[in-house]
Amino acid sequence: MEKKVTSRDGTPIAYTRAGRGPAVVLVSGAMSAGATLAPLAARLADRFDVLVPDRRGRGASGDTAPYAVEREVEDLAALVEAAGGEAALYGVSSGAALVLTAAASGLPVTRVTVYEPPYALSDEGAKERAEYTARLTEAIGAGRRGDAVELFLSLTGLAPAMIANARRSPMWPDMEAIAPTLAYDDAVMAGGRVPAERLAAITVPVLVLAGGASPAWLQEAARATAEAAPEGAYRCLEGQTHMVDPDVLAPALAEFLGA
Repeated sequence: MEKKVTSRDGTPIAYTRAGRGPAVVLVSGAMSAGATLAPLAARLADRFDVLVPDRRGRGASGDTAPYAVEREVEDLAALVEAAGGEAALYGVSSGAALVLTAAASGLPVTRVTVYEPPYALSDEGAKERAEYTARLTEAIGAGRRGDAVELFLSLTGLAPAMIANARRSPMWPDMEAIAPTLAYDDAVMAGGRVPAERLAAITVPVLVLAGGASPAWLQEAARATAEAAPEGAYRCLEGQTHMVDPDVLAPALAEFLGA
């Protein structure tokens, strides 16, 4: 059932809620709304009270300018409050970076699980990341949403021919509709480096997952993220990629969350 909470700045945040048990909030990554996590939510609902939001600017949620990462942390705070005052958090990709930021801010969370936060381990590639930010900002500011989506897809390594095919697909208008939120995820990533100092402030257990079939840099970033958290642990899900199978992910989450 879809519900809404009001964030601190007045923005309505839509979310679905199902199941019973300890509360867990599932947070999506870039270019996605909460619906992308519905299969995972369905597999957890027999053991958990599962809340899945549309992040601001996506799906049925509202948006309020100007954007700041702190506003998305407040969105999660409103969801945790709706869950009863405390909850576990799960985030994937840039959603993982948001979840880690929220946990470090002192949000009343019990445990944190993240899947493949796309951090960098060094300053190598910093120039390219800065150029992406500049080009993305310019494209969104000029209203060229399609160009913004193409920039992001190029960043993920998608081949030009596949991007051209995507532009002709029925899903392209939906992608353009949430293109401005690419700047939000870029802000959440804060330059891309593993935020060791921020992670050191997290006081609850953290499980960082990666897929064994994912690129080595994503696995290394996940391991470094776990090492930077005081109660961090790393686990590799063999055979998985960045598009992790919920049938594989759900048992790992349930085991860590204690159900």
